[in-house]
Amino acid sequence: MSEINDNTPLHVGDLVRIRIELRVDRPMEFVHMKDMRAAGMEPINVLSTYKWQDGLGYYESTKDASTNFFFDYLSKGVYVFEYDLRVNNAGDFSNGISTIQSMYAPEFSSHSEGVRILIE
Repeated sequence: MSEINDNTPLHVGDLVRIRIELRVDRPMEFVHMKDMRAAGMEPINVLSTYKWQDGLGYYESTKDASTNFFFDYLSKGVYVFEYDLRVNNAGDFSNGISTIQSMYAPEFSSHSEGVRILIE
């Protein structure tokens, strides 16, 4: 397994693991995190389900263009979320950004940077 950067060649059929590192600086309730994916990739796991990981419970929902995470409660700390995608189309794609926002206090929000993905 290796990290993908601007020079990493991707090919149709490759397996890509998405890794989201979330740093929370204060306890928060009712939070939605949305990770948009590039058009040339499809998720391996398409079933939406409630998950429990390292003392954190959340609902993961896979949609057409994104994977959504819903949290009832996030305590202060660092969390890592991973899921797998399969490369299914060649081309030059924009990988979407990840956004996170409090559902009841939308002024608490953040987002990642967007990147380009070249699939040969």
